[in-house]
Amino acid sequence: MGDEGLFGPRTVTWHLHADPTMWIAGICSLFLQALHPRAVAAVVQNSRFQDDPLGRLMRTGDFVATTTYGTTAEAEKAAARVRGVHRKLRGTDRETGAEIRLDEPELLLWVHCAEVASFAGVVRRAGLPLSTAQLDRYFDEQRRSAELVGLDPAEVPGSSREMAAYFARVRPQLRRTDDSDLIYRFLHRPFAPWWSLPANLGYLPLGHLGYSVLPDWARRIHGRPAYPPPVVAAGLRGFRAAGLAVPDQLRFRYPGDHVQRAVHRLGAAALPSAGALSGL
Repeated sequence: MGDEGLFGPRTVTWHLHADPTMWIAGICSLFLQALHPRAVAAVVQNSRFQDDPLGRLMRTGDFVATTTYGTTAEAEKAAARVRGVHRKLRGTDRETGAEIRLDEPELLLWVHCAEVASFAGVVRRAGLPLSTAQLDRYFDEQRRSAELVGLDPAEVPGSSREMAAYFARVRPQLRRTDDSDLIYRFLHRPFAPWWSLPANLGYLPLGHLGYSVLPDWARRIHGRPAYPPPVVAAGLRGFRAAGLAVPDQLRFRYPGDHVQRAVHRLGAAALPSAGALSGL
């Protein structure tokens, strides 16, 4: 066996992160992250996401895939690069004028929790057979990802109960702002070049589906209507079924080949699958 990296085939993370609905879960996490006024202000003031939306999303996806399926050295190198960027960047609190450091533990924890809670919640809702014990195990495993960006793993929620308690604690700080409205509009606009009409038409309903799978309390803060529940359920399951119908050799090669390289390194038994969860 080669280097399994930070997770490996015997983790929930390995199989959950390969699910097709991670695309929708990623969009959902961005809507959720936008509700923290200081976190979203720091992003809006420092990121070029409006000039290069597709590139920004691809870089985020590449980081998650590298830290999940890459070697230990690849994951640590990617994390060091992210920590270096966070150390350098500063923002300004829109209300107080105080400086915002992007590597503040409070903000890093918010981004982490919003991300992994969205990943698990959306993929599970779409049909991945994830038990409560496996959900707890996933949050515990994701403390490794939190440590990569500079957090103390002991301070990071490691179960569904701890995650729920975290969101209950932080919810009074969350609100709709001009910056969150900017993110909402951004995630509802086409990402591909203007000439790529099929890609843009395909993305537009997915963008709102990503919003519609937010927790009820988060949608109330955003204050925007969502798709009706039957549409959300059909959309999630339909997207997942379509993704799973794509042969593994193609699905795990584009847009990045992280899974394929991991299988080449570790053997065919490392191929992610929902069925493998039953043995964990």
